[in-house]
Amino acid sequence: MGNTVTCCVSPDASPKLSRARGGGGGAAPGPDRWADAYQAAAAAAAAGGGGGSGSAEAESGDSDPGGGGGPHLQHISDREFPDDLALESNPSDHPRASTIFLSKSQTDVREKRKSNHINHVSPGQLTKKYSSCSTIFIDDSTVSQPNLRSTIKCVTLAIFYHIKNRDSDRSLDIFDEKSHPLTREEVPDDYYKHDPDHKHIYRFVRTLFSAAQLTAECAIVTLVYLERLLTYAEIDICPSNWKRIVLGAILLASKVWDDQAVWNVDYCQILKDITVEDMNEMERHFLELLQFNINVPASVYAKYYFDLRSLADDNNLSFLLEPLSKERAQKLEAISRLCEDKYKDLSKAAMRRSFSADNLVGIRRSNAILS
Repeated sequence: MGNTVTCCVSPDASPKLSRARGGGGGAAPGPDRWADAYQAAAAAAAAGGGGGSGSAEAESGDSDPGGGGGPHLQHISDREFPDDLALESNPSDHPRASTIFLSKSQTDVREKRKSNHINHVSPGQLTKKYSSCSTIFIDDSTVSQPNLRSTIKCVTLAIFYHIKNRDSDRSLDIFDEKSHPLTREEVPDDYYKHDPDHKHIYRFVRTLFSAAQLTAECAIVTLVYLERLLTYAEIDICPSNWKRIVLGAILLASKVWDDQAVWNVDYCQILKDITVEDMNEMERHFLELLQFNINVPASVYAKYYFDLRSLADDNNLSFLLEPLSKERAQKLEAISRLCEDKYKDLSKAAMRRSFSADNLVGIRRSNAILS
């Protein structure tokens, strides 16, 4: 997680930087490894061992969850959530709960539509392309391979609405930019009064994603962790803390999602004035506030992706559309066949399991006779 001596002393050891320079930085810990490390840190913290030592043991590989002498580490998905978290009302954990950013944006969308209706504002020339019988328009963004630029724009727009339509200014000192500045520039005394605009947030996030070579999927997971933090810790994202909260969510998402994770020292090279110790402390607090729950189910990920598309549509932030070509249609058809065959195999396997569970040798089916 960037708090080891090797990482701080030798930045070139980072697999992400080595890959960027064309070198073979070696294998990096994958998402499962990070999950095991965070769970080990949680167990150590619960036992009174402290966050730092638990993380160090998990990363060095000395703590074996399956060993006889090590502590028993329960899987994230098997843990019981506290009653006060209301799992089904938490969008970052439950697929049927509405995302917070989409509900916060609806206020502005309704007001804009109402204002246009009252003032008889003409929509002007239609810039959005619509499919017809002869031409089908399609973009290059899918739930499994989102478009990076469009996804970052949507995620930063969601963060913008979080800040603009926040309920209050509840925060924690670890995320306060006055107490923990990201740059050497003096923070103004009234820094907490001015909300950042969408372009400012987009430039900050785009710089991190471009320098660290992060993926669009990582941006979606970042938003999941951000809303999970706001829900679990009962705080608000506001002008005084948004940069550090977003940075902490990106840092965590990049480690969980990417096979070649970005180390904390890499971010210190992007943000020149921040220290590794500050990054480590922020990461530990972020994980503790999340209760070490870094699991993102596929259903939750898909919900956030499609809600981000709805947010883009409501704010005229359209994805780049192109006419569907013959080659693209054949590719989509081939992918569809593969998925269909996969689901057929899964359904057959499930049917065979149900027969064996009922001690049935086979079922004889008779043809229906229609008269």
